[in-house]
Amino acid sequence: MTRALSSSSLKALYSQTSEEVFLVLLTFEHEDLESPIYITSDTVETQSRGHTYLPFPFDLVLPDEVENRSPRARLTVENVSQEILKVVKALKTPAHITMEVIRAGDSDTVEAVFPAFKLTNVKYNALTLQGDLTIEDFTAEPYPATVFTPSAFPALF
Repeated sequence: MTRALSSSSLKALYSQTSEEVFLVLLTFEHEDLESPIYITSDTVETQSRGHTYLPFPFDLVLPDEVENRSPRARLTVENVSQEILKVVKALKTPAHITMEVIRAGDSDTVEAVFPAFKLTNVKYNALTLQGDLTIEDFTAEPYPATVFTPSAFPALF
């Protein structure tokens, strides 16, 4: 899948050396939250499109390729504050996660967005919060959705 990148990003990616820094922004959303939680991979607060992304170091393991299972990535957020931990503990259903890649030099331009993740299998302790980032797997859904039997569809038989 191709992505349309800005000319500044392409220049930074194709040059042998570059001063450009790419950041990953995470947005945690849930219907039980009053407002989304914004996190940046940078060590300082990041302002992007009117939102303040808080600096929480995190590790992101890219999706694996296991047969007969939808791809899943692994997210580990380090030094989780009690505020975030309280919110995650209170959620009864998975939070929605949006990942965005920006350039630090132009934080209002999103270079890539990955919007459809859910945070599942959440585990936490005093220092970290870990969870799987999954997407809904439509390939595992039965097709057709129903079985055409004489009792369910008598007019067919």
